[in-house]
Amino acid sequence: MECAHFTAGECRSCSWLLTPYDAQLTSKQGAVRAVLDPVTGPGIAWEPPVASALAGFRNKAKMVVSGTSTEPVLGILGPDGGVDLRDCALHTPGIVAALPHLAAFVTRAELAPYDVGSTAPVAQRGELKHLLVTESPDGDLMVRIVLRSTATESRIRKHLSWLTEQLPHLRVVTINVQPDHVALLEGEREIVLTEERTLPMRLGAVTLRLGPRSFFQTNTVAAAALYDQAAQWTDEVAPERVVDLYCGVGGFALHVAGPGRRVTGIEISDEAIRSAERARDEAGLVGQVDFAAGDATSSDHAGLVDDADLVIVNPPRRGLGSDLATRLEDSGVPHVLYSSCNPDTLARDLAVMTSYRAVRARLVDMFPHTPHAEVLVLLERTRVR
Repeated sequence: MECAHFTAGECRSCSWLLTPYDAQLTSKQGAVRAVLDPVTGPGIAWEPPVASALAGFRNKAKMVVSGTSTEPVLGILGPDGGVDLRDCALHTPGIVAALPHLAAFVTRAELAPYDVGSTAPVAQRGELKHLLVTESPDGDLMVRIVLRSTATESRIRKHLSWLTEQLPHLRVVTINVQPDHVALLEGEREIVLTEERTLPMRLGAVTLRLGPRSFFQTNTVAAAALYDQAAQWTDEVAPERVVDLYCGVGGFALHVAGPGRRVTGIEISDEAIRSAERARDEAGLVGQVDFAAGDATSSDHAGLVDDADLVIVNPPRRGLGSDLATRLEDSGVPHVLYSSCNPDTLARDLAVMTSYRAVRARLVDMFPHTPHAEVLVLLERTRVR
């Protein structure tokens, strides 16, 4: 893939861009196995890696806004100022097409970009920090406008109808308030400006509902492959009772649901749980799938876990942690399906769970042109403690 920004040294996010893609996959598979093989042993069956498109795969743009309201720059901050990445080839076509209209909206609504040039409060000027844009598989858009305060909310509302005219597929628009001068992408407060509050993300037979602050994989096609693989392995072990920890908006829970199977998803985000419940209702899975807001690492769910035939875990990069890994190790759960975006913490957790044997694994390439890897591993209990 050609990239003028990489060639010019303006953006190096795609650190493996000059590596042929087949070599990227081979290197990722080798690196993941080098970390996991000492823990999993020789008995694991590795499926062929799931490849990604090389461009147009990223469903979310996280654009820092710099420059001025009359000449906004949407992209990243470099050592010499803002780098405009509106033409970034990683983003889906709908996002690329939307970004010029969003830049024009910044000018129209007179949204002054936030000045990050100094830590001194007197030098912190401007309001607009980021534009976060997500595109669904059907081309619908969600735009989140990250501001320092609500001082420009009235101007945004005034010109919102113009923006929706320019972007007919715009479904959700929010203001996120991030008042602190720190390296945080977003704040705790979200103001929804549209009637619709969630973006439908259709993945085959399942349509998830993505709220403004809910996590979703940034590569939609790869995410669909990950969920499909999880559903296939779940059907093979045929559990009657499934618990999905870190369930998010219900991706794994809703994909593994089936006749005669009871699924419960646990997620700490109330917003994500509401989105998951709406997706469940729309899928006609009421009575088969339940969701509850709670901390996946809490011992409050120990009884639920102990009664399960299969536990699915999809933790953040820090992994399960010793407490939850030990709880699974001490449980009687026959199978665990572990989806990891960090092979190092996955290996650390598996080293704790010695009563399990890794039987199946697959690399899913969510992040082409980078060393990052997503891995799905099926674990089978070999002894009862």
